Amino acid sequence: MAEISAQLVKELREKTSAGMMDCKKALKETNGDLEKAAEWLRQKGIASAGKKAGRTTAEGLVGSYIHTGSRIGVLVEVNCQTDFVARSQEFKELVQNIAMQIAACPNVEYVKVDDIPSSFVEKEKEIEMGRDDLSKKPLEIREKIVIGRIEKRLTELCLLNQPYIKDQTITVEELVKQTIAKLGENIQVRRFVRFVLGEGIEKEESNFAEEVAAQIGQK
Repeated sequence: MAEISAQLVKELREKTSAGMMDCKKALKETNGDLEKAAEWLRQKGIASAGKKAGRTTAEGLVGSYIHTGSRIGVLVEVNCQTDFVARSQEFKELVQNIAMQIAACPNVEYVKVDDIPSSFVEKEKEIEMGRDDLSKKPLEIREKIVIGRIEKRLTELCLLNQPYIKDQTITVEELVKQTIAKLGENIQVRRFVRFVLGEGIEKEESNFAEEVAAQIGQK
């Protein structure tokens, strides 16, 4: 596989307006061929999504999903540019699918990595640097390992980085970008909340055997 240089990624970004990670992935998929990488991004809808990324998204929908048994519920706000697109069937389906995705991902807490507080990242780094399995490794190698672990941890917490439940070959972010390409508007997942029945409530634990023995003793 050809080496993917920072300069090549930069050229592809300027050519397509796609994000850095998308450009890097496209170049890897096409063995460093700039033209084929640009075509790959267009096919995925990522190039057009990048060009629309700066557009204001003040319209959209708040979608909801209640999982079978009514024990898990989700509210999610997804924004677009116009009310016309917000009322389209494709956009409504996207919002519903994202709500279902959130219900299926109990570990997800943020929309994207940029939303994670720096204090959390620093704390994770501190924890990882102090792990026993790294204590005997040189500092430089230890830092590289820790960076890899933290990146993995952060992506696990973010909705857009999750494999899409209906098509594991793409992420939720790629699903959104494909919809942007179809509808011709910028689309942003703004926020969400996931409710789990009884979460946070301290339940009173009872020992049935002890209760029976106590009742027998009273007789």
